[in-house]
Amino acid sequence: MRGKRNFGLVIGGLLVCAASFASAAQKSELVIGITQYPATLHPNIESMLAKVYVLGMVRRPLTAYGHDWKVACLMCERLPSLEDGTAVIEPLAPERAKDGRTEGIAVTYDIPPEAVWGDGEPITTDDVVFTWRVGKAPKSGVAGQEAYRRILAIDKLSEKRFTVHGDRITFDYQSLSLQLLPAHLERTIFEADVTQYRYRTRFETDPTNPGLHFGPYRISSVHRGSHIVLEPNPRWWGPKPAYDRVTLRVIQKTAALEANLLSGSIDYIAGELGLALDQALAFEKRYPSRYRYEYKPGLIYEHIDFNLSNPILANRKVRRALAHGIDREAISRQLFGGKQPVAHSNVSPLDWIYEPDVPRYPFDPEKAKRLLEEAGWGSLRRGIRYNKQGDKLTLEIMTTAGNRTRELVEQVLQSQWRRIGVDVKIRNEPARVFFGETVSKRKFSSMAMFAWISSPESVPRSTLHSSEIPTQANGWSGQNTTGYQNPEVDTLLDAIEVELDRTKRRILWSKLQSIYARDLPVLPLYFRANAYIYPRTLTGVAPTGHQFPSTLWIERWRSAAQ
Repeated sequence: MRGKRNFGLVIGGLLVCAASFASAAQKSELVIGITQYPATLHPNIESMLAKVYVLGMVRRPLTAYGHDWKVACLMCERLPSLEDGTAVIEPLAPERAKDGRTEGIAVTYDIPPEAVWGDGEPITTDDVVFTWRVGKAPKSGVAGQEAYRRILAIDKLSEKRFTVHGDRITFDYQSLSLQLLPAHLERTIFEADVTQYRYRTRFETDPTNPGLHFGPYRISSVHRGSHIVLEPNPRWWGPKPAYDRVTLRVIQKTAALEANLLSGSIDYIAGELGLALDQALAFEKRYPSRYRYEYKPGLIYEHIDFNLSNPILANRKVRRALAHGIDREAISRQLFGGKQPVAHSNVSPLDWIYEPDVPRYPFDPEKAKRLLEEAGWGSLRRGIRYNKQGDKLTLEIMTTAGNRTRELVEQVLQSQWRRIGVDVKIRNEPARVFFGETVSKRKFSSMAMFAWISSPESVPRSTLHSSEIPTQANGWSGQNTTGYQNPEVDTLLDAIEVELDRTKRRILWSKLQSIYARDLPVLPLYFRANAYIYPRTLTGVAPTGHQFPSTLWIERWRSAAQ
């Protein structure tokens, strides 16, 4: 595996560094090991899991899916509903009626009266309006701008009450997972130059400013690439958190992560950003009683994005050949004990919308070879295929460097693809670069292996709709990093969102999954289960199984020693 040379020195260096952390650690400190450092700490720019995990401790979205997989208020007083009149269907003005829609929805929320930013400034409707303005600005760098553009207006009813006017009635109208921005700190920076906002925001230049956050903790120090230290937020109005300090230490190599846990220099390996299932199972066999173990299956979709701008991968027969050329069932069985099922589309079997009857690509090397020949790659030289123009069938695969399981999977895929005549090069990058630049700006030449994490019945508009392809012109704001374009899929995505009838919506979901599996813009691998390795003294951590991390409820975490 990559990084094997001087491996002992690497681990040794990490343990020496870890010792300094351990000596400084107090009884009420929790040191968490994670494998990635956030590319940015701005809550609405980019969508890296490491950032979401960290920010879960220092802020809250307006709404989120809870442990029961239902929408709940985290920064609002109660969920609005059509039944009690806090959500109202309203006609759209003629100039705003699009795609045959004539009705929108007005949804009213109340911010908790005691809610304040970490510097004491009240959290108000002005912050909501400002967040919306930043989100819909074309070159602000905010991810998923379509959600902001769908908001036609926000009425300020009071300092703590507001109504959002949406341009359509969606089945998840109650959900508004806005991550609020502090207008009193960010407005002047944003208005000075929208195109430079993502670089000049205080989340980048002054990340320890207490006014940026409002959760149980605040960020007290940032050591880029190494660790982030959190301390209790004295302005937090909820239940008091248990720890006087939480340190998030970034250890990219998972073997070193295990070593640091065993040495006691970290207390806990984050399930969301820690050991892969195979590593955790092996670790449990070695230390069955030293820690508590939990394996949480969820909506975590490990896959390979194809860059469809690559002329080789633009051919669907090549993509299908690559799928038939690998034995995903064997990978799941041998690496994960069958606990991580093979994915055949982007929807997990745990989700109620899952459609089992979709095109599948079982391991069939001979069929893979025929498809490659049909695609024009029929000439073999030293086992590698060439086309009539003499071009070699060479592709590149990338993933997060230091993730031992992903690197092992890459090697297996490389070997199996070689057997059908495809030359695959491996080139990996640190997670911060891989997600912050390479994936988000479509800089990978062929294939990028990573995971999407979603909520229950999450419409994949940002990853599949043709309007969500990230470009320099839109500030790299989309998440359709494959460059996939299919008008039928665009229509289905639009239709699913506005269909309130579950039975009818289920039919639409079935069609979408079938087209996705047929077109194969992405190569599905498997649905992951996260492995949580707890110290026996730690209680209260509750994995969700979806995109909202366990850290959103960190105030419930406790140590038996406290």
